[in-house]
Amino acid sequence: MRLTLVTAKRVLTQLRSDPRTIAMIMVLPCLIVGLIAWMFHGTDTLDRFGPVLIGFFPLFVMFLITSITTQRERSSGTLERLMTTPLRKGDLMGGYVLAFGSLSVIQALVVTGFALAVGMDMAGSVPLMILVAMLSAVLGCALGLAASAVARTEFQAVQMLPLVIVPQIFTAGIFLPREAMPTALQWIANVLPLTYSVDAMQKVTAGQGLGEIATDLVVVVLWIIGSIALGILTLRRRTD
Repeated sequence: MRLTLVTAKRVLTQLRSDPRTIAMIMVLPCLIVGLIAWMFHGTDTLDRFGPVLIGFFPLFVMFLITSITTQRERSSGTLERLMTTPLRKGDLMGGYVLAFGSLSVIQALVVTGFALAVGMDMAGSVPLMILVAMLSAVLGCALGLAASAVARTEFQAVQMLPLVIVPQIFTAGIFLPREAMPTALQWIANVLPLTYSVDAMQKVTAGQGLGEIATDLVVVVLWIIGSIALGILTLRRRTD
């Protein structure tokens, strides 16, 4: 546990000295939500799509930041040097998850608070919305760590974005209800994690409680655990 905390502290220290990354994590989602609120002022567009964006953008941004940051450490040789120490794969991956997960919590609070401040109305619980947004961001971290573990360069890590995230955008029910999709796409959507993040966010917006979204949250958590496990199993001790 001590080595996990040391790793998390090191990652957070590095991120703190990178204002562009912090801006992307905290400002970019707010910028998109604010732009929608401005463009569609006077309509219910923000009320309908704001919660979905709150569930999606943390996943998108944290996936991108996590995969690139981790791969950068690998390509620079930092990861290889760390793996020559008593640091185990689980300690290393746990430190990354803890560091980026901490940022995910802050991001969820900032984005949700900003969306409510610019006029988003909802019938459900704000704490539940924050919980779903936080789990969505942590899911993005876990998927990013798994993607970076199999990528060999930063460019390959970025290439994972359209492979892992983009298909989920079109099958999660954001643009078209899943019931209206072809059967094969419904099957695919039913196993992808973003589907359940969006579903949970839509239920919370409609006023449903924890009991109604429990299944969605369990699936997201299982995806987080599975992605972290995959990242640990595929983590190479040497940089090729």
